[in-house]
Amino acid sequence: MEVLIAILIPIVILIAIVFALFGGLRSSIFFTVRTQENVIVESFGRFRRVAKPGLNMKVPFRDTLTPPISLRIQQLEVNIESKTKDNVFVTVPVAVQYVIREESVVDAYYRLSNPEAQIRSYVFDTVRSALSTLELDAAFESKDDIARGVENTLSSQMADFGFNIVNTLVTDISPDPRVRDSMNSINAAQRDRVAAQSLAEADKIKRVTQAEAEAESKRLQGEGVAAQRKAIALGIAEQYEMLKRVGIEQSAEQLLLMTQYFDTMQDVARNGRSNVLYLPSNPGSVSAMGDEIRNAMLQSQAAQKADDDADSSATRLRRAQPKRQQPSQPEGYQAAPQQPWEHPSAGSDQG
Repeated sequence: MEVLIAILIPIVILIAIVFALFGGLRSSIFFTVRTQENVIVESFGRFRRVAKPGLNMKVPFRDTLTPPISLRIQQLEVNIESKTKDNVFVTVPVAVQYVIREESVVDAYYRLSNPEAQIRSYVFDTVRSALSTLELDAAFESKDDIARGVENTLSSQMADFGFNIVNTLVTDISPDPRVRDSMNSINAAQRDRVAAQSLAEADKIKRVTQAEAEAESKRLQGEGVAAQRKAIALGIAEQYEMLKRVGIEQSAEQLLLMTQYFDTMQDVARNGRSNVLYLPSNPGSVSAMGDEIRNAMLQSQAAQKADDDADSSATRLRRAQPKRQQPSQPEGYQAAPQQPWEHPSAGSDQG
């Protein structure tokens, strides 16, 4: 039993040594490279070759490998604080998207010790140079121009080192918070002014429209009143002519005026919106109005009495005179009917 144990122990130790040697040898000879990555193989620190994606071999104890170099598009974000032409400090975040060209992996690895720091330096220089010539408002409007300027500068400078600038984005321009608050206040005041102007214009249009409507209404009302007065005047003239035709000439004006006066008073009492009618409070005005009514009535009575006296005198005179022979009229002759307003005395004189 002791002899068997003594034989097995060396065999186990030998197997362990073999596995250890072959396992380390395999890992020191073979290595893999991932897709979109390259690895540089160096021999005692000297560049030997570029290992492509897949399974690769190297000489143990001689060749060494660099960290994987990514060929994917990478993004570098840079925050730049600078001053504009009108002395306003702003923070400009810039995003730079770049990629290492596969044919220039050696230059990208060996020529630049810190590519990101180099890119940051170019971005800082370009953005600060552009902002120093622009005012704040112009900087907001020229954000895309600044991005194109950064991209052009980086593309020309980094191409020699194996880097390709895919895109450059200026995502924002952020001034100091106090400056931003002031700008918001200015914009709010401008918008309030525009709103006030719009409201004033609307009120002006409304007032002008109302004034035009009132003017048109008054014009039409004036035309209506003028037409009404014209109709009244024509009616009065027709009545006056009719009174003249029937023989009333002396008191026609007074009668018409009094008729119009009473018609007006009746219309006011019927169509007025108030139950109270205000008459002149001056005693002289009231008495004058009464005198006018009384004079019109007395004149009308005097004219009627004069007509009656003239009719009576004509009748007595006709009775006192002898009756004269009337000339014979031809057969079939008919005298014209006497009008009511013709006086008998006038007819007797003509006969």
